[in-house]
Parts: sequence; structure tokens; C-alpha cells
Amino acid sequence: MQTYKGAIFDLDGTLLDSMNVWRHIDEDFLRKRGFEVPQDYMAAITPLGAKAAAAYTINRFNLNERPEDIMQEWMSMAQDAYATQVILKPYVMEYLEQLKRLDIRIAAATSSERELMLPALKRTGILPYFDEIVTVSEVSRGKGFPDIYEKAALQIGEKSQTCVVYEDIIEGVRGANEGGFLSVGVYDPESESSKEDILRESDVYIHGFDELMEQHRESYDF
Repeated sequence: MQTYKGAIFDLDGTLLDSMNVWRHIDEDFLRKRGFEVPQDYMAAITPLGAKAAAAYTINRFNLNERPEDIMQEWMSMAQDAYATQVILKPYVMEYLEQLKRLDIRIAAATSSERELMLPALKRTGILPYFDEIVTVSEVSRGKGFPDIYEKAALQIGEKSQTCVVYEDIIEGVRGANEGGFLSVGVYDPESESSKEDILRESDVYIHGFDELMEQHRESYDF
């Protein structure tokens, strides 16, 4: 991190231990409509914002429903979990504190809507660490592209060459790489099927933030 001035974090599956929440939502939502969750469904919708994910779901399952209604149903199903249950992954708070001590600007780049993530960030105590928050709904393309990371970098006053992007999905790693960011792949059990791709394509791969904290201790006088 000695040459980097900005850190851009995905939230779900990277900082927040929340991907299991969405797996259960997918299961309940599709079961009500007579479908099982296809093996590739979660991977397909995770990089998308809520509106694009709803449109994808309608097309894939030939649903006679409006995207707005599906988005509202998902939101209602997720709100309680984010407000009361979702927790941080290990060492997240400590790692963010280290970055702040290094005067590194921190942004979130997330596919989740603000109404969901803000209560979770407040309750877990990490909201004050973020200088900016950007959602996929604020850019033209999803996380397979660099748009959201470029917007986040711009908002914290940095260029891609001076920012690190932390992601748990292969689309996020690829989008960060395409934008010229240093990419850090973060292990999450829900991304196990693409672990080898993430490991191969990310610049750095970690199983937990304690690995990076140790590197920082070796580089700086903590």
C-alpha cells in the first residue's frame, strides 16, 4: 500500500458476511414461483444492480411481473437481515483502521442499494471509515466493467493507478483489472465455484484481512 492512496471496497461478501442472506432470498423468492435456484443464477445477478437483476430474473423465468415489484419484494425480504443480522467478516474493522492511519481514502463500490447497506454499516460501526459510497445503480454498467470503480476513484480524488479494489466475485476483479486498478481478490464461500478464476486473475488474493494486516505491520511502524 506504500504507493497507493485510495482503497475501494465491495461490501457484500468482501466486508460484510452477507452473501448467505441473498442465497436464502433467492431460494424463497423462486420457490414461491415454482422454481429451484439454478446453479449459475446467483453468479449471474450478483454483479448487477437491483433493477438489472430484476429484469434478468423476469426474462430468465418468463415472469409476468414488473421489475419495480420484484425489487420491492427483494428489499422487504432483505431489510431485516441487514438491519439486525449481517455481520462483518473477520478483521475488517481493524484493517479499515490501519488504512485510515495511513491516510488512505476509502470508498465503497456496491451492487446493494443504499437503503440496505447503510443500516448494516452503521450498526457494525464501519460507516465513518468511508469517504464515499457508490452503487451500481449510479453508473451505466455492472461490475464486469470498470465504471463503478472509476466513479469511486474520482469521488475520492484519485486515479485508478493509485487505488486498490477489493472484490469477492470474478466480475468485480475483471472490472477492476480493465480499469487499471490493483485488484485484491477476497475469499467468500459463496464464490467458491469461481475461486480458481479469482485466484488467477487478481493481482493479490487473500482468505482474510489479517493477511494484509500482517503485511502492513512489516512495512510500517505499527
